[in-house]
Amino acid sequence: MPRSNNDKFPLFYVTDGPWPQVVLAPTAPLSAHCGLLLARDLDRTMRSRELSLRGLAEMAQVAHSTVARVLNGEVLPDIGTLTRLEDALDLQLWPGPAAVRAAAAGGTANPGRL
Repeated sequence: MPRSNNDKFPLFYVTDGPWPQVVLAPTAPLSAHCGLLLARDLDRTMRSRELSLRGLAEMAQVAHSTVARVLNGEVLPDIGTLTRLEDALDLQLWPGPAAVRAAAAGGTANPGRL
């Protein structure tokens, strides 16, 4: 889905490292930092709960390809997808403005945030 401010997908702004343990470009918009934080939390949660892409997708009633694309930084989830993922996991994935601003100010997203 095109963004009105022309932000690209989070993976577009990677300057170093493998996703999701990456360094984003200093010019990366807040949305890229948000997408990175969200992907890290989602990945960490899926690993700790031993959930597969298809398992989570079924629980959240979203396409497994959508979950994969969010995890890989290829898209930012829409509100409906984010809500379904959070509800299925009983966990807030949206990092919130303070965490996003802190990640942007540091040039990278904090990999240990939860």
